[in-house]
Amino acid sequence: MLVFGLAAGLGTGTAAADPQFGPLPVPLDLGAGLWVGMLPEVTPPGANDPNCKPSEEHPNPVILVHPTATNQSLAWQAGAPFLKNNGYCVFTFNYGNPTWLSEIPFQALDDIRTGSKRLAAEVDKVRALTGAEKVDIVGHSQGGGIIPMHYLNVLGGDRYVDKMIGISPSNHGTHLNGIVFMRTMFPPLGPAVYRGLEMITPALIQQALDNPVQQEIYGNGDTRPGVTYTTIVTQYDEVVTPYTNQFLEGPNVTNILLQDGCPQDRSDHISTLYNERSLRFVLNALDPKNATAVPCMPQGFIFPGNW
Repeated sequence: MLVFGLAAGLGTGTAAADPQFGPLPVPLDLGAGLWVGMLPEVTPPGANDPNCKPSEEHPNPVILVHPTATNQSLAWQAGAPFLKNNGYCVFTFNYGNPTWLSEIPFQALDDIRTGSKRLAAEVDKVRALTGAEKVDIVGHSQGGGIIPMHYLNVLGGDRYVDKMIGISPSNHGTHLNGIVFMRTMFPPLGPAVYRGLEMITPALIQQALDNPVQQEIYGNGDTRPGVTYTTIVTQYDEVVTPYTNQFLEGPNVTNILLQDGCPQDRSDHISTLYNERSLRFVLNALDPKNATAVPCMPQGFIFPGNW
């Protein structure tokens, strides 16, 4: 483990608390979320404290938005305590239960528009609870891309969001690990399977490259005035492909490729949830005036090929 005391022109603030120390443990291991993730209503450590009031240093509460086919508990066992240790009020929630089965560990499968409305309700709830004018959003995959971007661009959520930070975000559509090609492969079985997935798990198919929801969200530009955007992307992403689709265009956008200056970082799509460097970049994006250098260190694949 390297010591995070480097400055390297990225800010003058002091180094953040080491992930391995602090009031709350920060497990940099996806395994920490697997078993507890079977209980989606279990709040990650450090999250959803009703008595937490944002500090002067960190006036915006942070809402964490989980990816496809996961839940708050599985996704944020590292992210929630890491941000709490660093002085943020952190909130998590579940969204996207499929209508055919209301309570399962594998959520964020229902219609994107429904999930976006659920995020809108969470933002309103957190603002009322904390008294904050605006929130910051940090999400992964669907939760860092199409869901919050729909909220910002379609539902007018840009009025209530200061910073939008997407880790491996599903922006601009994806090949869905090859699923989109089922429409033209092995007829009539391939197209039938694709249509079946569209009926049962609409959020999955709505993230495809040419789905009409993409035009609805990004058709009038990626960004909105007043919001600062950050994407944190890995070139080894095997789910949101091509990985370059994850980057945003517009003012107040910072696009970060984890391999820039650090070829040892070989994180894939899902491992960026529990990637120490990802969390460091999130912290810098939340508080750019006190940003610290993110050192290069080996980061490996976690269950390659998985979501």
